[in-house]
Amino acid sequence: MFSPDVDLVQSIRLLTASLVPMMLGMIVHEVAHGLAARRLGDPTADMMGRLTLNPVPHIDPLGLLCFVFTSILGGFIFGWARPVPVNPRYFRKPARDMMLVALAGPGSNFVLALLFGLALALMVIVSPESFAGRMSPVRPSATAQFLVLMCTQGILINLCLAWFNLLPLPPLDGSRVVAYFLPMHLALSYARLERYGFVVLLVLLFSGVLGRVLGPLVNASFSLVLHVTLSLVA
Repeated sequence: MFSPDVDLVQSIRLLTASLVPMMLGMIVHEVAHGLAARRLGDPTADMMGRLTLNPVPHIDPLGLLCFVFTSILGGFIFGWARPVPVNPRYFRKPARDMMLVALAGPGSNFVLALLFGLALALMVIVSPESFAGRMSPVRPSATAQFLVLMCTQGILINLCLAWFNLLPLPPLDGSRVVAYFLPMHLALSYARLERYGFVVLLVLLFSGVLGRVLGPLVNASFSLVLHVTLSLVA
């Protein structure tokens, strides 16, 4: 009799629980860029219909495929949406304002991580048996277990997105922050690295370097989010 591989079943379950947090994290990240740009005078994203939570305008097929692939493999999960268009010619101080727009994306992911942490804290109140462990005489419902997993993944995924995008590698958001502090000629040379950015990221991902660099940051911030949010119901 055919029995599905346990690891495959667990991977599919993890993928299913991660789908909503990942899509929400990617979309809110890009919308935050667009909102920050509009606040600073650039209406481009608004005029192109990108200031919406509708996933259709934001989906990047390759970024979504990367999310599915990394979710099934386990370890560091990441993906990306279509970048929101930003026109720095609308900004009064282009270098500073580009940095602020860049920081809005990871900042929104940190906020989402906290919100998922609060949702997890709410689950402690609503379904305490979900956190009692396998030896508990009361078994949590499948729905409660799934929601706990989704909230946990929501924290992890948004922290991964935030720290990943803060890497100082063009075209990631962290490179905009670095460029702000560089002299103009160095900032222009630095920006030219963008053409190699995707290849470098793939090398870092599949070599395991990306996980080793970001793992401690994600783990430490994950513990902090849990400490802050779960202490509210302690």
